[in-house]
Amino acid sequence: MLIDTHSHIYSEEFDADRNEAISRAKAVGVSHIVLPNIDLSSMERLTSLAKSDTNYFFVANGLHPTSVNADYKAELDEIFADTTFGAIPNVVAIGEIGMDLYWDDTYMKEQMEVFDFQLVYAREKNLPVIIHCRNAFKQIMDVMSAVDRSGLIGVFHCFSEDYEAAKHVVDMGFYIGVGGVLTYKKSTLPDVVSKVPLSSILLETDSPYLAPVPHRGKRNEPAFVSCVAEKLSQIIGRDYDDVCDITSINAKKLFNLI
Repeated sequence: MLIDTHSHIYSEEFDADRNEAISRAKAVGVSHIVLPNIDLSSMERLTSLAKSDTNYFFVANGLHPTSVNADYKAELDEIFADTTFGAIPNVVAIGEIGMDLYWDDTYMKEQMEVFDFQLVYAREKNLPVIIHCRNAFKQIMDVMSAVDRSGLIGVFHCFSEDYEAAKHVVDMGFYIGVGGVLTYKKSTLPDVVSKVPLSSILLETDSPYLAPVPHRGKRNEPAFVSCVAEKLSQIIGRDYDDVCDITSINAKKLFNLI
């Protein structure tokens, strides 16, 4: 059993062969896929796919940091309106949320405010969070240290920090999400995951992005989570089936998947 804890398979990149991609995922043992939202523009696609199979797809609803701009309050209000939120099936998390300062820090203050709002909302709703962190670990920690985190859990998706950051995340009771970057030749992630307990790791693809070797440079898809599991099993010296089973248990625990 495998669970892809982060896939945007609802995106237009899969319009030509979405059903085939889903079949390929099932063929390699992917039992569930978690679909994180981006912003208002992605909600209709996401909701439609989630409704197509409520036993297979689970949803994270939120506002992605790269979609934050000067009008963020209006978009937040609509995303988290009861009528909007209530129309989405199988919401198991708030996400993906966080901060991204890789390309532009123009809206850093706004990103911090949006992140803070969504952390508080998640805690109030007793839902875990899926955190996007790119060139912003310090800022994310600053925001998280300023809010009441009691009972708040989640995953740092597409983890790309060093081991000290990973240890801090794990000590907080959070998971690290591991995807295709683990398989890249110059990646420092293998050293990190070799020191992190398997009980604190989730597998993901972030499809259609960041395809693992041997598919690097192509469109990523949920079936390729098996490549990530295989690489992880090699790095930590654990049986492939154990890696699949334990990371799936982790995902079920975090997202309360039934």
